Amino acid sequence: MAQSSSATQNFVGRISDIALNYLALLKPRVMSLVVFTGFAGLIVAPGELRPSLAALAVICIAISAGAAGAINMWYERDIDALMERTKNRPIPAGKISPNKALIFGILLNILPVIVMGYLLNWVAAALLAFAAGFYIFIYTIWLKRRTPHNIVIGGAAGAIPPMIGWAAVTGSITWDSIVLFLIIFMWTPPHFWALALYREGDYAKAGVPMLPVVSGASETRRQILIYTVLLLPLTFVPLILGTAGLIYGITAGILGAYFFWLTIKIIISQNDKSARRLFGFSIIYLFALFAALIIEQVKI
Repeated sequence: MAQSSSATQNFVGRISDIALNYLALLKPRVMSLVVFTGFAGLIVAPGELRPSLAALAVICIAISAGAAGAINMWYERDIDALMERTKNRPIPAGKISPNKALIFGILLNILPVIVMGYLLNWVAAALLAFAAGFYIFIYTIWLKRRTPHNIVIGGAAGAIPPMIGWAAVTGSITWDSIVLFLIIFMWTPPHFWALALYREGDYAKAGVPMLPVVSGASETRRQILIYTVLLLPLTFVPLILGTAGLIYGITAGILGAYFFWLTIKIIISQNDKSARRLFGFSIIYLFALFAALIIEQVKI
């Protein structure tokens, strides 16, 4: 009896470990931000979806984003093994074979596009497919190992989810959804370059031409400032279009001022601490902006 119980526990433990490893392939922390901004696009779009279809749209965005992340891990398994930040991911750690990870990623990329197209609309499905394809083929395979502009161009993939959510409701692409896309697109370089500043050694060891590796820390800080200056006015455009209201405007103003101050600090301080602070706050900043959009709709 005791042996049977022990065998059952061991079996359950193994299944749990396998499930957690496959979950890690989906990059859940990255996926959470993608899903949240996609949900915001769905909530602020004019019109309504049945709760079941709205939930389905969010699940499709989550699965597609995670699947693209899985293929990214498959393709980058060699450089992941060299970097402290990524060496414990499932493939370089030997927990999942590369072939299984690739098959897993391909299947999960196809399924949500088909489901979204048939049950919602093909505009949203096309955007979903485009975002995954752009991340895999343009960013991961083409740009990341070739140019320091990888994040600038590749950031388009992570900026599309609000457009997907918007299209899931309306079946269209409008200036309102394009502006939400542009906000994330302009936010991405300061966010990732702040990370790259204090992870420069990792990227250099792996041969990834991130901006600090290619152009140096001073130029990276200058580019962060430039993109921040471009980003902050853009965050107020939803007010002009009527997509956002007072709550969002106050949030964008207060958090934007602090974002700008942290950007100035990395130029003045020129140390890893200031870069870490900007990177950490940039995540809170984007979450808060899109949370404000959602809160305004719930309030109404």
